[in-house]
Amino acid sequence: MKISARNTVEGTVTEVTTGATTAHVRIDIGGGNVITASITNEAVAELGLRVGAKAYAVVKASDVMVAVD
Repeated sequence: MKISARNTVEGTVTEVTTGATTAHVRIDIGGGNVITASITNEAVAELGLRVGAKAYAVVKASDVMVAVD
């Protein structure tokens, strides 16, 4: 796989919850950390995502916000 994004983290899919058009995919990246992505149901099918599968969380953001209480 080649990709321009530099923020990629390998992990294991722990949950795939599909909705009407989109799905939430939870990826355990170790150390008690989980990344959740919202992608289309079509992408889930095309990628063959299932619990236990290895996958990469690819983070590409133009903005990062910080908040405090």
